[in-house]
Formats: sequence, structure tokens, C-alpha cells
Amino acid sequence: MENAHALLAQYFGFNQFRPGQGEVVENVLNGNSAAAIFPTGSGKSLCYQLPALALPHLTLVVSPLLALMDDQLQFLNSKGIAAASIDSTQTNEQSSAVIQGVTDGTIKILMISVERLNNERFRRFIASVPISLLAIDEAHCISEWGHNFRPDYLKLPAYQKQLNIPQVLLLTATATPQVIEDMGSKFSIQKECVTLTGFYRSNLNLQAVGIRSADKMAYLKDWLAGRIGQSGIVYVTLQQTAETVAKSLAGAGLNAIAYHAGMDSDKRKQIQNQFMAGEIPIIVATIAFGMGIDKSDIRFVAHFDLPKSIENYAQEIGRAGRDGFSSDCLVLANRDNLSVLENFVYGDTPEASGIEYVLQEIKQAADGGQWEVLLTPLSNASNIRQLSLKTLLVYLEMLRVIKPKYSYFADYRFKLLSPLAELLAKFDPQRQEFINALLDSSDKAKIWYSANFTSLEQTLPNSRDRAIKALDYLHQKQLIELESKQLTQVYDVYSANINDSIATRLFERFSMKEQSEINRINQLVDFFDSESCLSLLLAQYFADPYLKEPCGHCSVCAGQSAHLPAPAPLPPLTELDFTSTCGDAMTKLASKTTPILLSRFLCGLTTPIFTKLKMRQVRGFAQLENYRFKDVLNWVEPNLNR
Repeated sequence: MENAHALLAQYFGFNQFRPGQGEVVENVLNGNSAAAIFPTGSGKSLCYQLPALALPHLTLVVSPLLALMDDQLQFLNSKGIAAASIDSTQTNEQSSAVIQGVTDGTIKILMISVERLNNERFRRFIASVPISLLAIDEAHCISEWGHNFRPDYLKLPAYQKQLNIPQVLLLTATATPQVIEDMGSKFSIQKECVTLTGFYRSNLNLQAVGIRSADKMAYLKDWLAGRIGQSGIVYVTLQQTAETVAKSLAGAGLNAIAYHAGMDSDKRKQIQNQFMAGEIPIIVATIAFGMGIDKSDIRFVAHFDLPKSIENYAQEIGRAGRDGFSSDCLVLANRDNLSVLENFVYGDTPEASGIEYVLQEIKQAADGGQWEVLLTPLSNASNIRQLSLKTLLVYLEMLRVIKPKYSYFADYRFKLLSPLAELLAKFDPQRQEFINALLDSSDKAKIWYSANFTSLEQTLPNSRDRAIKALDYLHQKQLIELESKQLTQVYDVYSANINDSIATRLFERFSMKEQSEINRINQLVDFFDSESCLSLLLAQYFADPYLKEPCGHCSVCAGQSAHLPAPAPLPPLTELDFTSTCGDAMTKLASKTTPILLSRFLCGLTTPIFTKLKMRQVRGFAQLENYRFKDVLNWVEPNLNR
């Protein structure tokens, strides 16, 4: 560890590690796979950044968001540590320079999104590079029982083996005991190599207020009026609410601005920069804001609406007080928003008919033993959202119905960046001949060529692999500009494992996941509507072994327990006329009408078929968005079946 302390001082300017960091670094430098479960803002990133300097080969970092990567890359480069990313926003010259730096070993840390590993060209490249460590940020995404499950994360253990990476480091701030167990077992991490530093942060003052929706704005204005000159974030659930709240605060003389995913990226970047510079003190935002934000003096985080889950709440309040000074975290809590939170969950579960459609597609392909999948067309045809479809495919892998074989891009387009004669002059006669054959077999438009591998293989059998390598090489040397589209995943099919019960089992699994998410929302309500110390409840939820007694400074400890008001009563659904409410939607959906689809339409939940049929424009869309999906479904089913 002497070397580690020397690197800590030399590159990061610290004399000692923060709690937990030294233990994790030691585990990694001793050759072990490890996990670091630290609160937001407690220095998880250093646990891979420092070992990367000492390990002989590349450290490959998987991160879920571009904003997180940008933030960490700026930090690393400011410290003189050679780090880079490969992402879709880069120019040909930028990505070529990164690939060259990784190849020759001058780049020590490469950051990518998990989806990058689905890229045939990238996997071909990275397999040729020796890698010392795979670091996985937001590692809770690998667990179905985590709050932000991403099916592509489930493939990471297999990629670790395929790429011969000896060690893995998992990093997360929000993992329950069940998720910690799940993460560790998937990567075979020994229990003694899992480091929890405890979740409780004594400088965060948690306050929950039970309040009617009609009174929330006045309360928030008064609360913020006592914090003039301080920086903070106000979180809301919906984009429209962000605009409304920001406008109302600005009207009261508070310097506040909205931020959400509905804005274009340049506008969002501008707002973020102004917030970081202190020019705009208050951001009213959906959860689109915050990931990758490392502003140390955020003095408050207020939740105008209930957060999506306890995990989301923990992550969002974790952006306050990173400088260690006292910061306030307010939640304006009632039960009005519960139907919106629940309905988000119900929008994700595939219908049984959609699952059966996918299984039928696999059966039809089983004769040839292989199944080729383009995600978007299959999503549209099965009416399953893409994220849920990815999850379904992973479930089918686990049931040994399909096994990923390889993926390829159906469409390779390229254009020459120099005259052909000049390009060919750089190669020997044999390679010139192959390049000419590749160009002659391609379909040419004005400037762009589309590679036609079928045509090429009529002249040169089994040449597809060589052609892709040649195109990649020409792209890297900036002799052509190359675009690849339509990722096609090829699976081996084990048709013997497809039986009558499998669709039912899969639907039940999605339903269990759905119920787990609904339970998570109920846990959230119980958490804020509690007579127990909020800090202690939060610590227990995240397996914090250190906080043993009430904090003494949350709203409950101050004798101000929140009792969440019940939502304002809505008119009974039985008072509605079914035909006038649903008639237009049923006409548009025609034979595709099902109780679930009709209920999703009324609750304003989008699905692929709604996008295709432009259902948002049909009268009645989202008319019942304030009702619970289950209640709407219970009303629709008997009326539809009359």
C-alpha cells in the first residue's frame, strides 16, 4: 500500500484515504475482485482511478450515463491521468485517436456505456487489448431487484470471461442487502471483499412534511425564501410540473429555472453550466438532472413530488452537502401522486400475447437453428417496449431457449475521404485487389457506398469478416468515414426447451417484477409516513451497520412526524359512459383492442403500437391519468367483454 499512498499524494493531492477507499484499493491491488458500496459523493470513483495507475494494462469502466463519463474524464485529465471514452457523439478523428491511444497503451482508463459492448466492431477491437480491471459504475443496475435494472448489465459477467479480464470492481451508492448479495454472486466476489462505509451522512437534515397538493407551492416558496443565495434542486415527477413550478417560483422573485428531458441538449447543457457557475441558484428538475453533477455546495434538495423510490430519494438527496456542511432535504408528501408512480410501472409489463408472439417468432426460426433479431421491428410487432423486450430476451437466455451467438450490423455505409487512387497507393497489390473488390461489390449512391457482403462473397467466399476488418482499419486511418446501423443479434435456438408453459412462466416473472416495483412505492409511502427517525430508517434500508440510534436532527426526531393526507376523491369510474370515453380508441385499435391496451390508453401510458397509430392524438388519451391503472383495468374489463 506504500505505492498506493504515493500515487494518492502525487495524482490526487491527498495524504490519506477517505473511509473505505483504502480497503477497496488494497483488495484490488492484491488481485481480488471487489465491491464498494459508498454514499453518493463519498469518493467511489477513486477506487478504480488509483488502481488504474498501478495496474499494468487498461482499466475498462462501464458507466450508464454520458454525463457521468464527461464529469469523471474532465477530473482525470485535470490530474494528468490519461483517460478517454468512446461514444456516439464523437467525430471520426476523435474516436480514431482514442482507439490508437488504447492500442498503444498511452490511455490507461477507457470509459464506455454498457451498450457499447453490443457493438460488433467495438468488441472485435477491445478483445485485442489486454485489460487489467473491469470497473462497473452504478452496479446495482445488474440486479432485477435493484431500482434501476438494465438488462444489458446482466451480460457483463459473460463479457468479463470472454475478454479474459481477471478482476472486476463494482461501484454503487444505492444497494439493499438483497441487491448486494445478487451483485456479488453474479461476479463471484468474496464477502470479505465487499466494503460498506455506511449510508448515514450527519450533515444532511431530512425533513418530511405531510401536505395537501393545493398547499405545496406556498409552502415551498416560504421555505426557499429563507434560503436566498443558496444553491439547490427542486425535484418533480413530470416535465410539465417542472415548467409550472419554475414559473411560479420566478414569479415570486426567486431565481429558478426548469430542466427536463423534453428540452434540447444544448439548452440543458447551458442550464447545467449556469447552475455549476452559481448564475442560477435553483433548478426545478425531473430526475433527468443530477447524474454527473458534482457541485459541492448544493445546500438544499427539495422534492415537490414524491420521489420514485427510496433508492431514488437517497441518490437525489446525496447531491446535497458534498462539502460536508449542513444541508436541508425537504419532501412535500401526500398520496396524490401515487397513481402516476404506479402507472409508470404498469406501462412496462408486456402482455401475455406479446410474449407469445416472440416465442412464435423463435419457433419459426428454430428449423434453421438460428434466430436473427432486430430490436425495433420486434418491439413494434410484439407491442413490447424495448427495455422490457431486452429483459425478455435475457430471461429466455436464462431459460436456455436462446443463446447469443454473435451480433452484426446489417448496414455498413462509408464514403472515401481521399481520391481512390491516393487511397489504394497506400497498400500493396494484394490488399489493393481486395479493396477494389469490396468497392465494386458495394451499392453506390452519390457519395456513400453501402457494403454488400452477399455480392462480395459471390466473388470471394467467406470474406465478410475480412471486409469488416478492412473497413474498420480504413476508418481508423481516416481514409474513409464509416457508419454502421441496424444492430442484428443472432441467437442459437434450443426449440426443445419451448413448451406450452413457458409463456405463462415468463408472464408470471414480469408480474412478480411489477409487484416488486409496486411494493417499492408502498415502502416509500410508509417511509415518509413513519413515526421513526428518517435517517435511521434509511440507514437500515441500505444495510448501514454503523448508525444504531436516532439521528436527533430529522423532522421526526424534532417531533414533527409527517402524516400523509389522502388524495382528493375522484369521481367514481362507474359514472363514466364507457362508449363515449373509449369509443374513438376502440375504433382506432380495431382488432388489436384488449383491456390492458385500452387501460394504458386511458392512463396515458405509451406503447409501440400507440406510437405507430398516433394514439396520443385520439380523443380520450390520458383522460384517466389520475386514476390507478388497476382500478381503470377493473372498470374496462367487464365493459369491454359485454
